[in-house]
Amino acid sequence: MNQYALIYLDNNPASFEQLRNELNVFASRFDIHFAHSLEAANASLQACIDNKQAIALVIANQNEDFNGSDFLIQLDKSPFTQKTRKVLISCGQDIQAILAAVNEGRLDHCLTQPLPRNQLYKTVQNELTNFVIEEDKEDVLSYGLILDQQKLLRAHIDLKMRSYQAGFISDHHKMSDSVLAEKVISALIKFFANDDETQAVRHYSSDHLLTVEGEENNFLWFITSGEVALYKKDELGMQREVVRHTKGNLVGGMSFVTGEPSFSTAVTLTETDVIKLDREVFSRVMYSDTALLPLFTNLLLRHFNRRLQRNINTKIQLQQTLESLESAHHQLIESEKMAMLGQLVAGVAHELNNPIAAILRGTETLTDSITSLVNGENRCSPEMTSYIMTRALSSRPNSTAEERQKTKSVENLVGDRRLAKKLVKLGLNEDQHWLKRAKSNPLLVSDELNELESFHVAGATLRSINVCAQRIADMVKSLKGYARQDDETFHFVDIHEGIEDTLVIFENKLKRHQLEKHYSQLPPVRCLPIALQQVWTNLISNAIDALPEQGELSITTRLQNKDDKQWAVIEVQDNGCGISPELQQQVFALNFTTKKEGNFGLGIGLSVCQQIIHQHGGIIDVDSTVNEYTKMSVWLPIEQKFDNSEG
Repeated sequence: MNQYALIYLDNNPASFEQLRNELNVFASRFDIHFAHSLEAANASLQACIDNKQAIALVIANQNEDFNGSDFLIQLDKSPFTQKTRKVLISCGQDIQAILAAVNEGRLDHCLTQPLPRNQLYKTVQNELTNFVIEEDKEDVLSYGLILDQQKLLRAHIDLKMRSYQAGFISDHHKMSDSVLAEKVISALIKFFANDDETQAVRHYSSDHLLTVEGEENNFLWFITSGEVALYKKDELGMQREVVRHTKGNLVGGMSFVTGEPSFSTAVTLTETDVIKLDREVFSRVMYSDTALLPLFTNLLLRHFNRRLQRNINTKIQLQQTLESLESAHHQLIESEKMAMLGQLVAGVAHELNNPIAAILRGTETLTDSITSLVNGENRCSPEMTSYIMTRALSSRPNSTAEERQKTKSVENLVGDRRLAKKLVKLGLNEDQHWLKRAKSNPLLVSDELNELESFHVAGATLRSINVCAQRIADMVKSLKGYARQDDETFHFVDIHEGIEDTLVIFENKLKRHQLEKHYSQLPPVRCLPIALQQVWTNLISNAIDALPEQGELSITTRLQNKDDKQWAVIEVQDNGCGISPELQQQVFALNFTTKKEGNFGLGIGLSVCQQIIHQHGGIIDVDSTVNEYTKMSVWLPIEQKFDNSEG
């Protein structure tokens, strides 16, 4: 006996036999009861009720000698047949009977004789398909051979998608980590219980290596018991434990999803059981069980979210005094959208390294300056120190040639080159009061300038920290909107200001080297200022890392005509070890680096720089000779600035 039944009521023997053949195709999944009279139809109906067999469809004939519409009306009044689909076959003359069946019996379909060939078959197939979709949602695909297969498939997909979406948004995020992990573990173990050709379910002894920092990883490890530690190399190349994972945690998740090298080295600390999945097996497991996909997705995103929060929290704690950085911290921690970031979360930690590392360098300089300001005896007036600090916060950059020229002019007036350089640096080179005092009492003025220089350094460093903090805040803002991290508007800006902000960040490192700046007069460039800040940071950082002892760093800007367009060209050149012609072809590849193992920091990031420059319609190229120099050139197109062109 099938789960559902179909009743066909017709007192016309000729049409009965003809239509009977059209209905027999459904007999494999529906018990079909043929009735020549109302009595026989009621008997079939009662038999179905006694056997608790649901009636999917009733077809009744209506003519002058036979009132099948009454039988359909009775069905609608019985609780047992409330959901039964009802089809009336009429000669078309008894309009009142048809209207009664429609109104009182809630008729689903009405056919008029004579019936075209296969008309009844198509109608029955459609009505049974609708019935099954409503009443047997979980098993609709099993009716695909006799009913509307495409309609059943769409209904099945819609059901699974609604179930997936509802579970992902409403149910799974309410589960605790342990409950969610237990469900995933049970489902995976069940999947591999009978078929484990890849030996996904594994047992490891302690000190077993799972991932190696910086190396390719093609597997995802799901810990079912035991303990695994993750290690990361510091700037000195020393392995530092960063986190421990136990049952329910994932190892290798970030690199498995993004294809990037492993972020850390993972080692088992105890006897450990895992489920090891490669990408092919992972896809097979997920597609074999649609209920497992949202569970695993939630678990994977929780893993990414926690890791991201750990990385950010560790670095941002050092900057709690900065309001903008606190805002970034708060937004990252509080954002509930982190669970939906998907592939975006993979690059956040790397992207934050640049501004965070810059702020750390800036705070070192600022700490020294603040100590000097607090502990020293201020002989200069508050108005003067305030002026110097305010000027440093908003001063425009000067090229090395300009500074030399100004220094030489002041030296001719005061007779002391060292004092002249300080006066130029502090913007006092045109202040007649200071020029006269420097000439008449150089020792006293030298002490006062040293004091003011501390305020200048503090102001310049604060400006750089603010720029970097704003970079972090903008990245967080873009993450909250699931957009790119450089989702800012274009503005016309002075390129030299961004370069100078970056140089202040590296002031401590540059003290050991010689810096040459050759700035030409450039018109404002239409750009994304924050995005370009990352370019200058990467290029200058790479150049400094390549410098020998007492090295030389040169930054040159100029206007250049090329291909009937005017370009702003910015060149960053170092006299370091250089890059071989073979490696020059790879420098813009993702994750490429020439840095030595253990030199953890900003990373070369030239692929990111290239993407940003291309976004501006520009070009970035490399020119290098081994053991002589490396020059990175950025070409940015000059656009005409109109009154309403910004934004």
